Amino acid sequence: MLKVITKRTPWYVLSDVGLTCRMIHASSSRLNFWEPDRKSGYKTKIDMSQKQQVQQGLKLLKGEFSKFKDEVNCKFRCDNAVPLQHGDYEVVWNFNNQSAVDDWVVTSDKDHNEGKSTAEFILGTNRHGMFRGCLDTTVPKDGIIKNAGYCNVRSPTNMISFKRVRTYDWNLFTHLVMRVRGDGRSYQIILNMERNFDLQWNDQYSYPLFTRGGPYWQTAKIPFSKFILNAKGRIQDKQEAIQLDQIRNVGITLADAVSGPFQLEIDYIAVVYDSSHPHSFEYEMFPVSTAVFS
Repeated sequence: MLKVITKRTPWYVLSDVGLTCRMIHASSSRLNFWEPDRKSGYKTKIDMSQKQQVQQGLKLLKGEFSKFKDEVNCKFRCDNAVPLQHGDYEVVWNFNNQSAVDDWVVTSDKDHNEGKSTAEFILGTNRHGMFRGCLDTTVPKDGIIKNAGYCNVRSPTNMISFKRVRTYDWNLFTHLVMRVRGDGRSYQIILNMERNFDLQWNDQYSYPLFTRGGPYWQTAKIPFSKFILNAKGRIQDKQEAIQLDQIRNVGITLADAVSGPFQLEIDYIAVVYDSSHPHSFEYEMFPVSTAVFS
């Protein structure tokens, strides 16, 4: 029997359900049978009766069953049963069409009333994704915010049939590969992780992306073993190797504290297997001592 847990549920009820499950909030916005748009209803006003929502939801079932059929076929193909060879790769995102670009989500400090930076992610004239805008480090005069100036573009959540979320599983690969053409500025590649507890919801792994600028393309091949664990931009004292089967989405952030326009052109993002690279973590994991106060 499934128990619905709300924010007012006593703590002792959680022991009957299990501490590893996610909390289910019983609110009308999360129990809609029909989803108004692909951004999960973000800033979308629902102007439909319950009957109309059910009718629209039934129309979506055909597509969801089609996705489920593809998942079953993929499972029985047993693609992972064949070991990878050196140099095998998989292109995860190829920004050669408008649909691939529109799926990505762009945010900046202006969206949260924390600054004046602007950004967009469009399909360029060369049919490549273009992340561009203007970074503004002007701090709002509200007496609370001390630093400003960031822009971010993030991949969509990997949704499978019936609105379920599946994390990316890259355990068989060793490197993240990006073909980009930048403007000489330094960006951050962010791997957001899927976590069960709210204390870890902000866990992410990051690594800098240095661009050369100029008219030439560059291919950045970054080992997963070099990504650093941080939370809300703060590097954690206790590091651990990345769980490559728990990646929720990939993002690119600009926050180099330099005001002015920026432009990063992206051809594709892929993962590759390099047999010469060890799977070990690159950084020392020192034990964090705890102070005992009497």
